[in-house]
Amino acid sequence: MRTNKILLGTRNPGKIKEARAILETELPDLEILTYEETRFSEVDEDGSSYAENSLKKAKEISEETGFSVLSDDSGLEVRALDGAPGVHSSRFSGPDADDETNTRLLLERLEGVTDREARFVTVATLYTPSGRSFTTRGILNGHITTSPRGDSGFGYDPVFVPNGFKRTLAQLGGKTKNEISHRREALEKMTEVIGETLN
Repeated sequence: MRTNKILLGTRNPGKIKEARAILETELPDLEILTYEETRFSEVDEDGSSYAENSLKKAKEISEETGFSVLSDDSGLEVRALDGAPGVHSSRFSGPDADDETNTRLLLERLEGVTDREARFVTVATLYTPSGRSFTTRGILNGHITTSPRGDSGFGYDPVFVPNGFKRTLAQLGGKTKNEISHRREALEKMTEVIGETLN
């Protein structure tokens, strides 16, 4: 196994930026590789849960590249929509979905709805070339606004206000988001696993 190196199993620039910021702080001796340095095939996220998608991505990319791979699957769960968009968050508005169309559809579905409680969920998976896998989970509770606010972050950040805050994740900026996010919780738990597994 190639030790002290880990490949981030995502092509999403926002996820790469967030993961780097968190992992480089917690594990300064870890070499973090991305799609830019090590190309890998697209993985079809057709699982029925975050855990299934996260494991599938990490396993397939690890088998293709020979590296230990850290992948995650995340979603937004809205209580009034029975947990939707959930595992379908990235393609909520269809196969050609993007952040703007997904957010627009979400706000349309919530038009006139007073219960706007929601949460972000991340499930992270580390898969090693020896076939071992490790999973962690993070949650961020909050509510959905009636219109987008802010221009940082990605995904549903402009319409999500975390509990205890008055501004959206897109208004809070990357530094604050990385301190409180669902992804940080999952990756912080994973840093302990990485430290024990890859050394």
